[in-house]
Amino acid sequence: MAADETNGLFGALPEHSAPAGRQGGRPRLRRAERGQVELRALSLDDLVPAEHRVRLVWAFAEGLDLASLYDAIRSVEGGPGHPPADPRVLTALWLYATVEGVGSARKLARLCEEHVAFQWLCGGVSVNHKTLADFRVGQGALLERLLVDGFAALLAAGVARLDRVAQDGMRVRASAGAASFRRRSTLERLRVAAAAEVARLAREIEADPGAADRRERAAQVRAAADREARVAAALAAAETLEAARAARAGRDRKRGRGRSGDGSGAPGGGAEPGAEPGAEPGAEPGAETGPAAQEARASTTDPEARVMKMADGGWRPAYNAQIVSDTATGLVVGVAVETTGSDMGQLRPMSDALEAAYGQRPCEHLVDGGFAKLDDIATLAEKGVAIYAPPPAPRTGRDPHAALPGDPPAIAEWRRRMGSDDAKAVYKQRAATAELVNAQARNRGLLRLLVRGVEKVKAVLLWHALAHNMARLWSLAPA
Repeated sequence: MAADETNGLFGALPEHSAPAGRQGGRPRLRRAERGQVELRALSLDDLVPAEHRVRLVWAFAEGLDLASLYDAIRSVEGGPGHPPADPRVLTALWLYATVEGVGSARKLARLCEEHVAFQWLCGGVSVNHKTLADFRVGQGALLERLLVDGFAALLAAGVARLDRVAQDGMRVRASAGAASFRRRSTLERLRVAAAAEVARLAREIEADPGAADRRERAAQVRAAADREARVAAALAAAETLEAARAARAGRDRKRGRGRSGDGSGAPGGGAEPGAEPGAEPGAEPGAETGPAAQEARASTTDPEARVMKMADGGWRPAYNAQIVSDTATGLVVGVAVETTGSDMGQLRPMSDALEAAYGQRPCEHLVDGGFAKLDDIATLAEKGVAIYAPPPAPRTGRDPHAALPGDPPAIAEWRRRMGSDDAKAVYKQRAATAELVNAQARNRGLLRLLVRGVEKVKAVLLWHALAHNMARLWSLAPA
């Protein structure tokens, strides 16, 4: 455009000079105005982007068979009763919470009020922390069925194969303090005192004419009865530990500990790996010697928890979470919760559980050296299962992969197999599968348990397994 044409178009505009510094007066700002009423034509669905993964969680939850939960609802259309929250909504909430690393029912209830993604899952359904907590730990059988049915469906579709699995144990801190572990003699005194307190409060309720005081006293009786029950359970656990220790000591005296020549003990024997010399499951290290030290200890808070040696070398109350996964897809195929700090002896029970669940055993089972119980290796070899586990390091300079004179054929074959290059290449898949699954569970908050008891701990572990498989399916879907 020519210069004269430009002047003709914009020549009448005034010229502005650059603004000078502020010469007094308040600055003009865009300030927050939270009291302004606005009318927005929005729904919850509009607030969540189409690619948000909470939609994937809901799609996964919609595909689950929850018929047993719906059949148990007594409130029906046309009948009395308050309608409960949709079980599918509760399932989706806990799946998404597990993926996001949320393990507290109170925190989840707060997120359902404050976070848009959780509000979207609720869809206007109100929930509270008590409902969420009860639902989380009360669906163990259903979660185990969903885990098995999901992987069985992938087996039938040819997506997964149960040919090679990897198993690993993970110690998870229990919801019990170290100070809650008491000796059997102390637990007996506590049980007597708790029973006397329950009887005293019951007598006071009968003699108290006030209704309000009776209700308060009844709550005290319930609390005292609960403590009596927990102390009784802890006493039973301590007696079980002492009986197991006596049986183990008898076996050690009969065959002699550590006389096999390779440092692994006789088939099925030996001390627990990582255990302190002379220590027993459920007892703290460094305990005093003498008659008192011979008594087992159990927790009055969580009687089923045991003091275990953790990954950092410390000793704390914990549970041993066993997770087995498919090396081809990385999917979890089975879980178990043990109350012993050793992985020794956990190989055959898991293989039996897989056969009961899927009708077949994995052809190859990858574990670390802590699982290498010779009895299990020999028994599973007879059932057609090849075990990939490193033989224990010998105390002498001999080849650890050479068969010993007293080895059964299955054990000799296992030692020779683990010395081959092919077996070493296969064994590398254990770390790439089992340890990865454990690490992802840690990243999702499986660091310390907020529930007590084996049954509830297994329910939490199953939620993590189901959430892991859901996330893996997102990755496997394109393939």
